[in-house]
Amino acid sequence: MSGTAAGDELTVVHLMRHGEVHNPEGILYGRLPDYHLSELGRRMADRVAEHLAQRDITHVVASPLDRAQETATPIAKVHGIDLATDGRLIEAGNVFEGKTFGVGDGALKNPDNWKHLVNPFKPSWGEPYIEQVVRMMGALDAAKDAARGHEAVCVSHQLPIWIVRSFVEKRRLWHDPRKRQCTLASLTTFTYRGDKIVSVGYTEPARDLVPAHLLAGAKPVKGKAKAFGA
Repeated sequence: MSGTAAGDELTVVHLMRHGEVHNPEGILYGRLPDYHLSELGRRMADRVAEHLAQRDITHVVASPLDRAQETATPIAKVHGIDLATDGRLIEAGNVFEGKTFGVGDGALKNPDNWKHLVNPFKPSWGEPYIEQVVRMMGALDAAKDAARGHEAVCVSHQLPIWIVRSFVEKRRLWHDPRKRQCTLASLTTFTYRGDKIVSVGYTEPARDLVPAHLLAGAKPVKGKAKAFGA
């Protein structure tokens, strides 16, 4: 940037959650392969690509999972950028992966699984929150360095995005999953001055496409799953 000292330059990193996934069985798909965007999810990805088309994006990177790669592809295409992959952006590990999850009709019906629920602060059922913070901060910093003085887009998953945002905003990491502000195809935006994050923003370019029961804070609807992976 002309007239700006290297340590004062602004870099913007958009941390995007992928679009809706085709998952008619309601599986907690986690890190499993072959879970792809639904038709609606592809529309969400295209919407965000259009939303970002005039931004100064020079780097696009995604989690290795199919749904993240498919969400990032139209954004990279609009900007004529080769899509990169960063394993640190992957979904959080979860012992209930591959199962349905609910009281009375899923994995929680089996008493053998109850031992995984003893510590919600860690959490005991999956990848520790602090480990998610470490890898996500590493991915954000790498994207910042790749796009220094410009903008980057990183496509990831709901829980890791919410956890790293909570860390940056100095909130506790354990939380009520129903209250995460990280809806499908949303953008959590980190602005860096030099190497320091100076602000965090949040937008939902595809909000009108998101089913109401999947919005943050929505009340459960009988017969509709809230979320089966992110």
